[in-house]
Amino acid sequence: MQRSSFKSSRFLSYFLFPIAYCLFLSSCNSTYTSKKTGYYKIDFPDRKYVQFEKEGFPYTFEYPAYAQVVKDSTYFDSSPENPYWINIDFPEFGGRIFLSYKIIGGKAIYKIKQANGAYKDSSGINVFDKMVNDAYNLTNKNESIASSIKDSLLHTKNGITGIFFKVGGNAATAKQFFLSDTTTNFIRGALYFDVTPNVDSLRPVQDFLQADIDHLINTFKWTNKR
Repeated sequence: MQRSSFKSSRFLSYFLFPIAYCLFLSSCNSTYTSKKTGYYKIDFPDRKYVQFEKEGFPYTFEYPAYAQVVKDSTYFDSSPENPYWINIDFPEFGGRIFLSYKIIGGKAIYKIKQANGAYKDSSGINVFDKMVNDAYNLTNKNESIASSIKDSLLHTKNGITGIFFKVGGNAATAKQFFLSDTTTNFIRGALYFDVTPNVDSLRPVQDFLQADIDHLINTFKWTNKR
């Protein structure tokens, strides 16, 4: 019995080994094709816009019906310098457009970072040239991770002027802009997402919301222009 079993095992090893070896060579010589990283398909809503027009606000514009306008009540854990700061939230995409408004010549509260990392309030005056420089500096903070930063002049049929910034790469915000009449009003906008920046996965949403940002800018009007 033992002898027969031993012979059988030897026969099977001689018979199976060449087959296994051929399969091994075949697998080694086969061409490997890597799969591209995929992302979930996003179903975008139909475009429809509603008017933002609130009593006392110095501006008005149209925004998407699938967004929500929320009053911005905090700025570095303190109150904004005026009540006209708002956010346009896109719950479906985890995105938000921050709109921060400033009165040219008005009182300003600046946050100055201390050596211990905390921020201290500093009073000043909103000077137009300084606000323009601040807008550029905030955009250029992405320079270390941005593949490109492009700015373009804005001038709409409603007489609105400003600058639009397009930041390439995995920046925290790829879309930024400011609008001003240079004498009274200044507003800055920036699109953020509540996720780790990834240009490949966010590009479809960014491209979709670009049209909404363009519509906001093209329908924007100052209501207190002197």
